[in-house]
Amino acid sequence: MKKLLLIPFILISFLATAQKTENIIIITTDGFRWQEVFKGMDPAIANDKNFNQGDSTYIYKKYYSTDSKESRKKLMPFLWSEIASKGQIYGNRALGNKVDVANPYWFSYPGYSEIMTGNVDLLVNSNSYMANPNVNVLEFLNQQSKLKGKTAAFGAWDAFDRILNEKRSNFPVISAFDAVGGNKPTAVQKLLNEMRDNSFKPFYEDECLDVFTHYEALNELKTNKPKVLYIAYGETDEWAHAGHYRSYLDAANQVDTWIKEIWNFVQNDPQYKNKTTLLITVDHGRGDKIKSEWTSHGDKIAGASEIWFAAMGPEIAPKGEIKTESQLYQKQFAQTIAKIMGYTFTAEHPVASEINEVFKK
Repeated sequence: MKKLLLIPFILISFLATAQKTENIIIITTDGFRWQEVFKGMDPAIANDKNFNQGDSTYIYKKYYSTDSKESRKKLMPFLWSEIASKGQIYGNRALGNKVDVANPYWFSYPGYSEIMTGNVDLLVNSNSYMANPNVNVLEFLNQQSKLKGKTAAFGAWDAFDRILNEKRSNFPVISAFDAVGGNKPTAVQKLLNEMRDNSFKPFYEDECLDVFTHYEALNELKTNKPKVLYIAYGETDEWAHAGHYRSYLDAANQVDTWIKEIWNFVQNDPQYKNKTTLLITVDHGRGDKIKSEWTSHGDKIAGASEIWFAAMGPEIAPKGEIKTESQLYQKQFAQTIAKIMGYTFTAEHPVASEINEVFKK
């Protein structure tokens, strides 16, 4: 009789240990290079009058150190303290740890599509591409009974409505200057809408400033408590294209601060505390070999396929910076996201296998 009782007890105990993540927050910061993530600010770019916005002193004071590990920590202190101690960080190519996009285009829409669908669709070859015909992992998770109606996405760029195929996916995608709150916004949502609409628009109507995307998403997290949340920041790419290295670094530093803010809320909320995983990555890399190419990406720019990612949460072993030689691909993120949540992502299109290395062993 004791043996019969012991078997289900062990099984229940194993299941409880095996799946602790009940919520996931996916964050992307558009086109932010692995070079700055792992080496900190680049003095060659900071010293170039074409890129430093006339203020190299500011860049050096805020981000420089003779030790690259100190420089990267100045740039992204939360990544290199909390996540480095409790999670995993991949993509330091100087150590042979490689992460690349698998699509041949090396720009945004194909990259985000690859992240979210786990598939390289060669027809997805333009930033103006129509609504994505490929099913994304957020859409898949939203169809699961425990997660239905508890998925939301916020992106600074207006293309996310199409990338995530909002009409078909059946979860809210708030992109660029979309209003939050529908016909009955709360006082906070109304203020966010007014501030965003009346803000400085350096990227015209295509993309709002990241600050609005962030606080719209944070308000969603605090009030509606989604179990699956995607936040896509865009200024790292915009300021890089403009050749503004100071603003590019500041945008990345701000994203790191916002990730800390999100995590602090998560770890002080009963629904999320110790039951939430963060996954942070980018849609593409940028040039490096010719310093002027750091502003660009695309298949003609060497190095623009090179990316990085980080993860932290109950399912993620605390391995810190991964220093072993390996080759991983962006298309593996979708299934990894699903597996973190305890599901296997299936679709009519191919879905690449998960990244097994991230899971506790």
